[in-house]
Amino acid sequence: MSRYVTRYNGGFLDPLFDGFFDEDLNTENFGNLSMKTDVKEEGNDYLLEVEMPGFDKNNIKLYLKDGYLTVEGQVNRSYKDKDAKKGGFIHRERFSGSASRSYYVGDVEEKNIHASYKDGVLTISFPKESSKKVDESHRIAIQ
Repeated sequence: MSRYVTRYNGGFLDPLFDGFFDEDLNTENFGNLSMKTDVKEEGNDYLLEVEMPGFDKNNIKLYLKDGYLTVEGQVNRSYKDKDAKKGGFIHRERFSGSASRSYYVGDVEEKNIHASYKDGVLTISFPKESSKKVDESHRIAIQ
């Protein structure tokens, strides 16, 4: 047998794939839900662009309370056995998780916050000027 090929469960694999089958497989990279964010100024508004790849729009929620805008999201990436067999997969990871991040936006009225989700990016805009203080938590719709 060549030194470049290893035996795995009766089959042969290139050593490049050996790391995928280790007992101590590091799944941290599979579930990295860090919600990286860019903040821009656009005219009289601030714009937040929050990376949320793989999320379904219906599983993303926005809340405003005490000047903080909180983004919450849940993701469930699971695959049915029939999909794995059809695709010829030898090994497949499943991931479920949630992420949450809060941003201080000041005294902004809920009606002045607009959000949309497209291509894995949640875009939120709100005015630079303070309006009035909001005492209760409210959910904001995503377009």
